[in-house]
Amino acid sequence: MRRSHVTTVSLLVALALAACTNAKDVLEPSAITPPAASATPAPATQGSVGAVAAPAATTAGAPAAATAPAPSAAVLAKTRLQIAPIVGASVDAATPLTAELQARAKQRGITLAGSQDQTATHVLKGYFSTMSEGKDTTVIYVWDVYDPSGNRLHRINGQMKAPSANSGAGAGADSWKAVAPATMQAIADQTIDQFAAFLGGSAG
Repeated sequence: MRRSHVTTVSLLVALALAACTNAKDVLEPSAITPPAASATPAPATQGSVGAVAAPAATTAGAPAAATAPAPSAAVLAKTRLQIAPIVGASVDAATPLTAELQARAKQRGITLAGSQDQTATHVLKGYFSTMSEGKDTTVIYVWDVYDPSGNRLHRINGQMKAPSANSGAGAGADSWKAVAPATMQAIADQTIDQFAAFLGGSAG
């Protein structure tokens, strides 16, 4: 009886020790890593969600305009876009921007409405600023799209590094003098393209 009792006790002690070593193995980072690696294929959906979340941040960027559905001719025919005065940009910078907005809108088949036109279906308000780092100047822009009642429907924002238009402009100088007209024209093109993409998406 004593031998069987001792044998039983020794078996219990051995099982307890085995349980302890297993617990230690689980707490070891090296033991945790393999399950995480083997689980990587399973949470592939989580990885894909993360990949989809990144483009969501670039919805206002050029890639979003490329993937969004193009607005139909009927939608474009009903659209009358009114462009509010540009805020933040100098007159010299706003002039090529406004001219290119008009040209690009016409190219895309979007009708522009005058400032006093009561038939406008959308109002585009732009806010601009510059950021200078050494000899580099970056134009930061935000466009809000409103309905005639003043409700914001959409936002377009981004930034573009500007090739210097004036070699003498630098730290302490008016940063807008360093922005070439081509930069503002490129921003105008992207803005109208993204507005058209918004029309296509909202129509769907």
